[in-house]
Amino acid sequence: MEFTEKQKHTLMSMAEWSIQNYLTTGKRDELPDKFEIDPVFKSPRGVFVSVYIKSDLRGCIGTFSEKEPLYNNIQKMAVQAAAEDNRFKAVRARELNHLQIEISVLSPREKIEGPDNIVIGKHGIYLINGIRRATLLPQVAIQNNYSPVEFLEVCAESKLGMSRNSWKDSELYVYEAIIIR
Repeated sequence: MEFTEKQKHTLMSMAEWSIQNYLTTGKRDELPDKFEIDPVFKSPRGVFVSVYIKSDLRGCIGTFSEKEPLYNNIQKMAVQAAAEDNRFKAVRARELNHLQIEISVLSPREKIEGPDNIVIGKHGIYLINGIRRATLLPQVAIQNNYSPVEFLEVCAESKLGMSRNSWKDSELYVYEAIIIR
């Protein structure tokens, strides 16, 4: 799946509008009619939204759910990233002038056997260990210069909350992301 520049701009505008609307009204309103819902936005897709204030990460929330249309998932995840990610201080309406958003539209996950199947820069990883689930987006490995094994170790430790080597006892998946900034 690829997006045109116009589609990327529209998706970004949807996320911005959703955050601004929520922070100023406290409501999760439907998108106004000014937004054209392109047929591609109606396809079910997982998505992560990261929000930054002056380049500082202030939230990152996503879903792999492919039950909702992409545009609905973007609206929901944008608001949750800005206002409900309890790892960070919530974004305030007065900070909207400094808001930066990154949207990662996800491909379906594909099961893999091990780190040799991970292409750094292309793949995000998703681990399942019992009832625990964890993920790191593709850009995390690039930003931190991780090898495939380090990528798995960090995900296991920091996201699964288990030992660095617990990835060896986990189900491993990869996915790709179209990143819109």
